[in-house]
Formats: sequence, C-alpha cells, structure tokens
Amino acid sequence: MRRFGSWIGRNRRLTVALLLCLAAGMAVQQLTPASELRINVLVASHDLPTGTSLVESDFTSQGVPPDFAITGAVTDVQALVGRQLASPLGRGQVPTESSLLGPGLLTGAPAGAAAVPLRMADPSSIQLLSPGQLVTVVLTAAGSYDESRQSQVLAGPVPVLWTSALGGKTGEWLGTNDTEGLVVVAADPQQAEKLAGASTQGKLFFVLVSP
Repeated sequence: MRRFGSWIGRNRRLTVALLLCLAAGMAVQQLTPASELRINVLVASHDLPTGTSLVESDFTSQGVPPDFAITGAVTDVQALVGRQLASPLGRGQVPTESSLLGPGLLTGAPAGAAAVPLRMADPSSIQLLSPGQLVTVVLTAAGSYDESRQSQVLAGPVPVLWTSALGGKTGEWLGTNDTEGLVVVAADPQQAEKLAGASTQGKLFFVLVSP
C-alpha cells in the first residue's frame, strides 16, 4: 500500500487524468442508449374505417423491436392494395390477414370451416351486427293455409364475419352488387350444409348470443 501511495504521490497528474477519463466514459455510457435491432413493419398511416378499399398510401413503414412484431402481419404493401377491411384499423396499427375480407377472415378457424353468405328477412336488423358477434340462425318456413309457420334453428352460435352494413366494394368479393340484408358467417361443414340455400326455403332471422 505504501508503494502504491507513493506511486500516486509521484504521478498525481497521471492519476487525475485517468480518473477524468474513467468518469467521462461512464457519463457517455449513461447518456448513450443501448443499440437494439429493429425491423420494418407496415402500419396504417391514418385511421381506416371498416369497409375501406385499401390503397398503397394507406400504409407506411415503421421500425420496431423484434419483440413487437405481430404474428400474421402483412409485410408486402402490394398484398394489401385492393383488399377490403373487415374491421377498423387505427393509425399506427399493423394490418393482419384476419383484419381483411376474404380467406383471411377464417384464419384460426377449424379445418373445413366455410364463410357462408345469408340474406336476412329484415335487412335493417343487420345494423345490430359487427364482425365477431355470435348469432344463432333461425329459419321460419312458410306454411300452408292450414298450417302455422314453423321455425327451426339452423346453426348457432356462429361468428359474424361481414355484413352489408359495413359497405365497401362487396361486388369484387361476393360476385354480386346486390348485398342488401347479407350477412356472412363462419360455419363448420355440417352447419354450412344446412345454411346453404336456406333463404330459398323461407325467411332467415338471427338471435344475438352472448360470448
């Protein structure tokens, strides 16, 4: 210790310089944020309402940490152009296949699930529906003069994928511009078989179901 103390005494200027360098290095380390890897993702450049037909200017690229990456995110803006939103997309949110009309609406659904369009007897009632709402579909068949109308449950609960109340260019997706009263639901193969063409057998109604 005496030797060390005497060395410091003889080299005070060098010691002070070393301490100043150490203090400066620590200050720089504290003030400089640690570098982190960032990846580019597509995000909405502004608020996009349900039913929007997407264009390239609706999206911008933004760097985020890898941990913030979203599974199923759409990374190619050209894959979004011309598609239609099934749910709102806020500014800065990442678009995914499940937020778009089309096959992506069945993402995560069991194998064999189908998107089935139904025409409701009361078109104004679909104002009550939004994507994700669970409904039970009921068919009221027209009876004869001597018979009362018979009602039967065709399927339920099934989730709503889209309704004509959402607007947008539905003709490109459904192949028709006559969309008044249309509701699209996700159904398993047995339900889809009962629902297909059901509107020709009578009047279709729905009942809201709690999750």
